[in-house]
Amino acid sequence: MEEHHAHDLASYYSSLAVHKSHNYYQGRAQADLTAWIAYFTSLLAKVFTQAKDEAVKYAKKGVPQEPEQLRRLDHRARIVLSLFAKKDKITAPDVTHVLGLSRRMVRILLQKWVKDGWLVVANTANRSRTYSLSAIYRQFIGNLTEI
Repeated sequence: MEEHHAHDLASYYSSLAVHKSHNYYQGRAQADLTAWIAYFTSLLAKVFTQAKDEAVKYAKKGVPQEPEQLRRLDHRARIVLSLFAKKDKITAPDVTHVLGLSRRMVRILLQKWVKDGWLVVANTANRSRTYSLSAIYRQFIGNLTEI
């Protein structure tokens, strides 16, 4: 939805202007929210219609359904999964670089992903710890361009 806001900033900001005062105690509590609600619901309708149209387009193309294992991965995990298209093992610095997260957050994610079973610790040494894909997820590497 943020993209739609960005494409029409004038409508977005005019719908936000619900009262002449920014101060809650100077009457804004009784502001008329009709403009904002109308803008927001029309935007939702537009976004949902686009999503439906895209789903119908892919259904007509006969795009194969994504495997359940891949559907369980969040957007960060999918980005990390794409690293395996270029190499067999990855490191925490690889993930830090591609996701732009702190080393601590990356360590937490990697531990979670190992626990979830899609990553395996290939080298357990703390300084040179590497991760590889579990056998279940290794089968999807050839099809990463379709993900």
